[in-house]
Amino acid sequence: MSDAPQLHSTAIVDPSASVGAGSYVGPYCIVGAGVTLGPRCLLQGHVVLDGPTRVGSDNVFYAFTSIGQRSQDLKYAGEPTHLEIGDGNTFREFVTVHRGTAPNSATRIGSRNHFLSYAHIAHDCRVGDEVVFSNNGTLGGHVECGSQVTLGGLAAAHQFCRIGRMAMIGGMSKIVQDVPPFCIADGNPARLRGLNAVGFKRRGVPAESVRALRQAYEILFGGEWNTQQALDRLREEGRDRVPEVKELMDFIASTQRGIVRAEMD
Repeated sequence: MSDAPQLHSTAIVDPSASVGAGSYVGPYCIVGAGVTLGPRCLLQGHVVLDGPTRVGSDNVFYAFTSIGQRSQDLKYAGEPTHLEIGDGNTFREFVTVHRGTAPNSATRIGSRNHFLSYAHIAHDCRVGDEVVFSNNGTLGGHVECGSQVTLGGLAAAHQFCRIGRMAMIGGMSKIVQDVPPFCIADGNPARLRGLNAVGFKRRGVPAESVRALRQAYEILFGGEWNTQQALDRLREEGRDRVPEVKELMDFIASTQRGIVRAEMD
């Protein structure tokens, strides 16, 4: 393949858009004003990229994806906002991603993520790397989703919630508070169901870290102490010397919406 981008004869590319070397813009695609598309990207067909949007390299957009459209927030009045997408992401059919809302705000998506059909990422969200959103997985506005998260089919996160790194959200779950890293949440409303043991194996989390997380989880969510007491005990015992435990503790300590609680509560 030539290094020059290939544009199907039916594709419409705005003169202000930039299409990277080796990229292919397929039949009936629209690349709008202010879009910068990196090298080796594939727009399969009937894809809409609106801007301002900056897309990295090696991203694949399947048919009927709609990326970079204006916010659905009713407060949005046309202010300049943008979308940033990293490298190596896959957006399956009918995925939608919107730009920010406040002036000069951004929606940001990392790299090597896999968004299945009809997944939705709303305005001002932050999504890390190597996440998997199953079909119809949905983030409301301003949601922060850490890296290596799995969001089950038809699951939805309320505006301003956070989902911690390596969390797993069960299908059809309703997330209305923050989901701590390394945990499994499931239900409507969601409850914690334990730690993401399968994720630990897949990601190669050291055995000693897994043991420390299990002990911390029992202290935090076993029901004997309130959240602040549990955090204080973990610090007093020096358990925050384990990086994964410290990450869990810092996430809980910084919550604004509260933490999804465990089933045992």
